Amino acid sequence: MKIDIDLRSDTVTLPPDGMREAIVHADLGDDFYRDDPTVNRLEERSARLMGKEAALLVLSGTMGNLVSMMSQSPPGSEVIIEQDAHIFRSEAGGAARIAGIMLRRVPGVMGCLDPDTVERQITKKAIGAGGASLISVEQTHNAASGTVLPQENLAALKEVAGRHGLKVHMDGARIFNAATVLGLPAREIAAHADTLTFCLSKGLCCPLGAVVCGSKQFIAEARHNRQVLGGGMRQAGIIAAAGIWALDNMVERLAEDHINAKRLAQLAFEAGFRVNLDAIQTNILRMPTTPVLAEDFLRTMNDRGIDVLVTGRESVRFVTHWGVNAEHIERVGEAMKRVPRR
Repeated sequence: MKIDIDLRSDTVTLPPDGMREAIVHADLGDDFYRDDPTVNRLEERSARLMGKEAALLVLSGTMGNLVSMMSQSPPGSEVIIEQDAHIFRSEAGGAARIAGIMLRRVPGVMGCLDPDTVERQITKKAIGAGGASLISVEQTHNAASGTVLPQENLAALKEVAGRHGLKVHMDGARIFNAATVLGLPAREIAAHADTLTFCLSKGLCCPLGAVVCGSKQFIAEARHNRQVLGGGMRQAGIIAAAGIWALDNMVERLAEDHINAKRLAQLAFEAGFRVNLDAIQTNILRMPTTPVLAEDFLRTMNDRGIDVLVTGRESVRFVTHWGVNAEHIERVGEAMKRVPRR
């Protein structure tokens, strides 16, 4: 059966008609020479939105995180992250392979790092140690079902970093989802980080792109490191135009995705699957399929035109987005009732 409900990720979204129109009519120049007016507008707007001095368009959140680490952490130093952070799980080891950075993984609770635990993990540069250079947090936390990190926790981590002369980077791929839940402007969340990356290509529906934000000095270094990675672009206004349109039109509607994810979690629970309903805050639902194998669960979904992401032998992930409506969610709920139990 043809797949018509794709819940693997919010990266599968296709550009709305208005976004396509904006791309077609974008004013263009050569971004390498800082001559693309649409890129410049997106970067200036992004910096203002996040309360930072400057911003830089990059091709992906992964590139944004790597550029940010390269620009603040010397080779051989350590970046402290939550043990299941996207930087470790899904970015192909770029920190080590390309930047020579070691990731110090610290266990968290639902993606949230304990400040006291982090402080005990901070090492100083010495003859036998590279020393910690950066703390990185993830907002929202993908592997923890899109959990929103509390403002109090972020503030405490920033305080710990400051006491030890470290910077804080935020992998804010879905920071607008967090802002929607907290009822705060994104800049208030970003205030707890020195640098951050946010994605255009997830819930905001752009075909590609992310933005790195921070001080002018940091962005100058990040621009250099973007070039090191082959990320220097020419008429990148076709990407930036989509991003500007998304910021105008796709942020407020993220609340719909959250409603759909909570309804999906409820339906999964009613179908007999183990779901922590309180943990579903944004647009991600991760759940065990036990006692059903994930591949068997997927087969049942696929037979009914639904796709989900297999994340383990007995675990799957659903992500709601603009391409999935309330009617689709009810269909998925009905399909889950028909998954054969072993």
